Amino acid sequence: MNFVSTRVVTGDVARLIAFYEQITGIPAKSFTPDFAEINTGTATLAIAGASTVPGFVRPDEKILEFLVDDVDAVEVAEPVLPPTTMPWGNRSMLVRDPDGTLVNLFTPVTPEAKLKFGV
Repeated sequence: MNFVSTRVVTGDVARLIAFYEQITGIPAKSFTPDFAEINTGTATLAIAGASTVPGFVRPDEKILEFLVDDVDAVEVAEPVLPPTTMPWGNRSMLVRDPDGTLVNLFTPVTPEAKLKFGV
């Protein structure tokens, strides 16, 4: 398991992309109109529109993201979202930690996503 990114959920993806591009000097890579990443070399900031997550996720919520070998094999008593394949090529499951923070456990499944994460 590897901690790979923090995702910020927002109602205005373009506004956040512009802000973080300005302060980091790094251009964002957009995967869909509602999902982009800024990779600093040591960490990745994912910026996602509210439409990319289920309705129970607030637009101001942060999500910690962990790459796992096989998300379908992870046993969690009460997932918030069972394993689901996302448009950008990851199979993801959302859970909440004991303090209520969302945690995304994911496995790349498309060739592009596998290449991106070196799996």
